This record gives sequence, C-alpha cells and structure tokens, in this order.
Amino acid sequence: MNGYSVAVVGATGAVGTKIIKMLENAAFPIKEVRLLSSKRSAGKKLVFKDTEIEVQETTEDSFSGIDIALFSAGGDISKKFAPEAVKHGAIVIDNTSAYRMDPEVPLVVPEVNPEALEKHSGIIANPNCSTIQMVAALHPIRKAFGLDRVIVSTYQAVSGAGNSALKEMYDQAQQMMDDKPYEANILPAGGDKKHFPIAFNALPQIDVFDEKGYTKEEWKMTNETKKIMGDDAIKLSATCVRIPVAYGHSESVYIEVKDTTASVEKIRDILRKAPGVTLEDDPSEQMYPTALTAENKKDVFVGRIRKDLDDEAGYHMWIVSDNLLKGAAWNTVQIAEKMHELNLIQPSSIK
Repeated sequence: MNGYSVAVVGATGAVGTKIIKMLENAAFPIKEVRLLSSKRSAGKKLVFKDTEIEVQETTEDSFSGIDIALFSAGGDISKKFAPEAVKHGAIVIDNTSAYRMDPEVPLVVPEVNPEALEKHSGIIANPNCSTIQMVAALHPIRKAFGLDRVIVSTYQAVSGAGNSALKEMYDQAQQMMDDKPYEANILPAGGDKKHFPIAFNALPQIDVFDEKGYTKEEWKMTNETKKIMGDDAIKLSATCVRIPVAYGHSESVYIEVKDTTASVEKIRDILRKAPGVTLEDDPSEQMYPTALTAENKKDVFVGRIRKDLDDEAGYHMWIVSDNLLKGAAWNTVQIAEKMHELNLIQPSSIK
C-alpha cells in the first residue's frame, strides 16, 4: 500500500488528539499512523479511523520508516527528538516554540507563505496559535493595501495552557460558586513566582515578562509575524490576556494600511474571498464571531471591521479562531498537505 507513515509525538495531549482527528481526513495518503508519547502515557490506546492504536514511548528509534513526524509535546521534547526524526529521513512539523525563530527553519501558515516550505532542512515550525489566526486574516489585506502598523490585544482561551489549566479553571469556578476556598497553581505562567485564579477573572500575562515589560507570548506574536510576512519594517505590538474561556482565542486588532484607497467594504470583499477565512460582519444583525461559534471549526473568523475615527489609514477588526485547530493541529496537518501538494515530500514506499 502506497502512502505516508506518520508519527504523532505528544499523541495523548490536547493538540495531539486533535492532530489525530485532522489526519483522518487529510488530503494525502496515509499508510501508517504511529502514536508516540512520554513513558507515563505509553500503553494507552487511541482511535484513528475506527482502529485502536497503542501509544508507544518516544525514543530515538521511534522514527524508523517514518515520513512525516508531527510534534506537539513541548519544546524540550522537540529539541531532543526532532533531529533524530530527521536523521531517520522524516520531515518534522513542530508545533512548539523550539525552532520558530531559527533562521534555518521555515515558519509557515499555508494561506500566507507556502513558498517558505521549499527551503527547509528537515524541520518546519508551526507558529504560535495567536499569531496564526492574525496573519491569516491580515495577509490578504496586506497584499491589497500594504501594512504599516499592527496593535493587537488578545483574549486567549485557557486550553492554550493545557488540560491541567482547564481543569483548574473548572475547579475554581465550582469552588467559588460554592463559596469554598480555591487554589491557583498554574496561571498566568507555570514558571513564574505568583499564580492567580482564572475563573471569573482576566489575567494580562501569558508566559513570563522580560526587562521591557513584555511577555514571551507578546514577543512571539511580534517576531513571528515579521518572519512569516518577511517584513521586519511592520510596526507591531501586542498585549496578551488570558480569559476564562475554554476554547477559542479572540483578538482585537488595529491596523494601519499604506494605501489609503482602502475602505471597510473593500476589506470585507477581500476577506470574503480569502482562503481559510470566514467573514461574519453585520452590525445591524449583531453578526460577529465569538469563541463559542468558532469552536471545532477550521477557519479564522473576522468581524467588527470599522474605520478608525481619527486616522484615515486605520482600521479595527475582531479575529477569532479555535486555538487547538487552526491555531495548532489543523495548521500542522495543513503544512503536511501543502508539502504533498507541492511534491516536496514522497512516501518512503515509492522513494
């Protein structure tokens, strides 16, 4: 049987399980799916196309015969095992921050910069979830009118911090409603000194701060956007906030375009035709995207497009997407699909 042998590293995690689901309808032939995890999770069984597959521990020898390795198990795991997968002949698509800013590693959103895939050395990086949805919406606008400045405030779901953070949010909410003591051990950043409750709260910190007062998440959005768009001249700043939503990141985005012939209707028309984008924008009918309506959907949703009241080049919009799908699992599988489409990879069975 011709087809790709695909490994999913971090198969039992929140993103890993979504990757497995996305692979069921992938636009390339699959001969084998190999599910890999930590030693602790090895032995569990997960389902791919109605077939139970036992999860194996990730080792240096796990990638023998693998064509595509999809990593979503944390940066340390990627740094340890991605080079091993490449040595075995696999193409690695990494969903962590380990290789995103490596100048030798393409950082790819297929609707934006698929041409970058032609210059890989075995590893391709999947961008940060909040970056992906923003650049997918802004890219077609930038192509039409240029892009000078971006100011974004994010409203990010708790699932972005993992299943343990989700459980803590649910526990806190129940404890607060029952007027019982509650604990905060995870958010806003596991490695920081203090932790605060997320239930019924908003935390203006995702990851740790640097000496300039920005968090790592905010720097990711800034630096990754410039790399993906291939334009260091774009002025961009971000404020990233965690809110008590389970799934779906929302973003309030202000842009300044270079071509002042732009208009709200022209931008709407461009986004209606943009691949991977769904326009939901009719204030008269209260039509705009929300995290709940975007959940379990692959697209990036855009609404609330309006002209700035003071700057003729300025526009505001609201961008929403499922952070575990387009923000992670779906974009990862899309990259593999695009490589297959561009004949940049062949199954080992026909090499």
